[in-house]
Amino acid sequence: DNPLESQPAVTSQPSFPPHSETASEIQRPFVWDATKVRNLLDSLYQGYPVGYLIAWRNPSVRLKDGTTSSGKRILIDGQQRVTALMAALLGQEVLTKDYETVRIRIAFHPVEERFEVSNPAIQKDASWIADLATVFAPDASLTKLTREYAARNPETDQDQISLVLEKVRKIINNQVGIIELAEDLDIETVTEIFIRVNSAGASLSQADFAMSKIAANDTYGGNMLRKAIDYFCHLAVAPEFLSRIEKGDKAFASSEFLPKMRWLKDVNDGLYDPSYTDMLRVAFTSEFRRGKLQDLVALLSEAVSECGGNEGWEVTAGCDSNGLS
Repeated sequence: DNPLESQPAVTSQPSFPPHSETASEIQRPFVWDATKVRNLLDSLYQGYPVGYLIAWRNPSVRLKDGTTSSGKRILIDGQQRVTALMAALLGQEVLTKDYETVRIRIAFHPVEERFEVSNPAIQKDASWIADLATVFAPDASLTKLTREYAARNPETDQDQISLVLEKVRKIINNQVGIIELAEDLDIETVTEIFIRVNSAGASLSQADFAMSKIAANDTYGGNMLRKAIDYFCHLAVAPEFLSRIEKGDKAFASSEFLPKMRWLKDVNDGLYDPSYTDMLRVAFTSEFRRGKLQDLVALLSEAVSECGGNEGWEVTAGCDSNGLS
């Protein structure tokens, strides 16, 4: 069946999805560097195409905070672009894959109509607007911005600067196509679509895919287990991250998992800093005598629904009528 057949294939809306748009579990952390953010803004300013967003309306998909989305249109592909815009234009901080909160500042040169990643030299140069978010601030006045820029750069044409800044502000009105997937698709099909059409040019790894499948399992608290794997790996590298978990993720802090990780706060030798790929591979090899993550993905896809249904598997973890336990 065509997953688009019951929906308009492409609709159009402004670059900023409304607050009902949320990112699903199979999306990744913000991984773009500032240069990619600059390039996205330049493309929008020049009127270049920036690709489609892919959305899926499904009331029961797992969200990043562990809740489920009800009646919301969920972003399946395009989170990086939307997050980049919110960060650069609205000044919102982003959480990186290393769990660091950062501000991405993009500068703009009104005379040359050029975007650049802000840096100390640009911040000292009066010909640049060092942080584009000031242009998009709710209380920003185009007239005042133009007048202040002209005062710093008296040789410039004030009327021309005003036109350029107005063009910049129209970035948020650019129309971006949205492909909406049929709401009756299961999460495995949606994940497969993400892998095939991912606009960043790099598909999910087998470990990413396994983590998304773990997170999607409600029967065994998959979302909390995904966090446990992810947080454990990060604590092994940065023990000081413990306080951030305790303050920023109350649900996980009160779960059974965090007390079993607290010992990591006293480990600073750096002897072994596992990634979540390492964790998955070690656990899988220990319990199933297999080390290939593609086999783990297959097990998560098939054996959970039919416990012991894969010939050749040595299922040592035990199972009940609902799947693996």
